Amino acid sequence: MKTEPAGINPGLWDQAGGTGTAPGISTHAPLAERMRPRSVAEFIGQEHLLGEGRILRTMIASDNRSSLIFWGPPGCGKTTLAHIIAAETRMRFVFFSAILSGIKEIREIFREAEACAQRGQRTLLFVDEIHRFNKSQQDAFLPYVEKGVVTIIGATTENPSFEVIAPLLSRCRVLTLQQLEPEAIRAILVQALADEERGLGGQGLTATGEALDFLAEQADGDARKALNTLEVAAGLVDRQADEQLIISLKVIQEALQKKVLLYDKGGEEHYNVISAFIKSLRASDPDAALYWVARMLEAGEDPLFILRRMIILASEDIGNADPRALQVAVAALQAFQMIGMPEGRITLGQAVTYLATAPKSNASYLGIDAALAEVRSSGALPVPLHIRNAPTRLMKELGYHKGYQYAHDYQDGYSGQACLPEKLAGRRFYQPRGHGYEKNINERMEWLKSRKDKPS
Repeated sequence: MKTEPAGINPGLWDQAGGTGTAPGISTHAPLAERMRPRSVAEFIGQEHLLGEGRILRTMIASDNRSSLIFWGPPGCGKTTLAHIIAAETRMRFVFFSAILSGIKEIREIFREAEACAQRGQRTLLFVDEIHRFNKSQQDAFLPYVEKGVVTIIGATTENPSFEVIAPLLSRCRVLTLQQLEPEAIRAILVQALADEERGLGGQGLTATGEALDFLAEQADGDARKALNTLEVAAGLVDRQADEQLIISLKVIQEALQKKVLLYDKGGEEHYNVISAFIKSLRASDPDAALYWVARMLEAGEDPLFILRRMIILASEDIGNADPRALQVAVAALQAFQMIGMPEGRITLGQAVTYLATAPKSNASYLGIDAALAEVRSSGALPVPLHIRNAPTRLMKELGYHKGYQYAHDYQDGYSGQACLPEKLAGRRFYQPRGHGYEKNINERMEWLKSRKDKPS
């Protein structure tokens, strides 16, 4: 448990120093800690929350005391924003880790907060990894949040709908923090290189554009990871051989222990590799599909882009040959959004191998395109009278709905009544293949056809 007195800038207190009364962060602290933004103005990213007129910026400016849950991936600024809120609203800051503390420590914090409240000092309790608390531990927060003894900001990388109890959720506003974009990461790196007080500005270091671009891409939206890697890279620069002290792409690669793959996310190779991946899935080659998806992941491709393409393929190339393929692809995307990397690669791998080995059919894809082509060719043909809606007396008198055969009134729930416009009678757009689940569909459609002229 660490506390910060009112008025101490949150970017400057020593987090390793017991009560946190030290006026500044140790010079031996990691670069990511030293470069922690001290105000909203210094914070880079999360514009959907901190832009002009946006919710969090407005709450800070108006000294709103609402408790919050910050939900977002590692390194996106959850802890930093809690520090900034405490400083700009002049609240006493208490850091509390769900990993290291329990009910006893929670009660002690609330006793201190009540004593401070009597002296007119408000307390902001930052609960790191709040999802790790069990139900009874989360219950302990409720009366104090209800009475306003503390303002709680909980941080979690897990979906709070599943991990935070409903009574606590109802007392907190959930704000979703997004993974930082490479542009934001790059700006943070440039800032760290230039800052002489807290960053690397006093070391005479520069970095090449390709080195910064590569690191920004490889950081996976994690500012902490990017800054710590930059610090390692700074230590690898040969100060004897290189008088200009340049952090090159080669140095960044060494710091990351990762090489550049031939893969330009905005150029030809990007399209070549995604094309190879899709064609491998279509060709039912799981090994090739896994290889190409691994190439993309290692090169820093956005996994959500890959998953969206897989959802398209599940309908375009598999369709009703295996209707579960679409469910698997959508579930994989949702699961990845919940867990992120690196564990998300496992879910991605499962979905890739399922889609690759599923039976293939593009009948649904061809069917909708054929229907669209017909509509564009023949225009808006009139709806047959018997399947028109008839909510008014006049419509009924005009014959709307007359002769409609309600399917459930017939044997096997099938009336055999035609529903296409008269001009298109008998036209088929969907022609299922004879394999996978579409074999069953084909058999069903043949049976329906045999019943069509003799409904019972």
